Amino acid sequence: MKDRSSRNSTSRKTERRSLGRRVGDGARALGELGSDLVNRPETLPGKAHGWLRTWFAKVWQIRGGGLYACGYAVTFLVLEIRSLAGDVFEADGIVDFFTEQIVETLFRFLGESLSNMISAFMWPVYLVQLNPPWGAIALGLAFLLFDLVLRKPIERWLAGESDAGPEGQ
Repeated sequence: MKDRSSRNSTSRKTERRSLGRRVGDGARALGELGSDLVNRPETLPGKAHGWLRTWFAKVWQIRGGGLYACGYAVTFLVLEIRSLAGDVFEADGIVDFFTEQIVETLFRFLGESLSNMISAFMWPVYLVQLNPPWGAIALGLAFLLFDLVLRKPIERWLAGESDAGPEGQ
């Protein structure tokens, strides 16, 4: 019994990467993204799909793999896109947008992302508040129908992640 638990804790420790390694991998991926934007922009939709699937798979696993996880992911994406689009439309130009984003990312955008994350946790409340009697009915129906209609297609899409390999990411 002790060997099994020690093996599990050892395997979990080897799966974790150090902060320096994760930052280095992130910087390398950002450099590859910049290179792809300039040299091969046609590859970005496929890579973005891989990134989205990888992110969604993590959210799906952490949030329990059901309607709540799906609602959280969709709500967070919508809030982040609205936040980023607001920043783009507020900027006076492309250069202004990038210089503002570089300076303010650590403070404002990350703060907004944290706020969006907290708001995404409460997505069922927003659905109910959308139209009080119909929002609650829609939420109840979503909980009843999710397993029948959406769970299998989502799980098939996420299972395709291992088939895609590193090229799709």
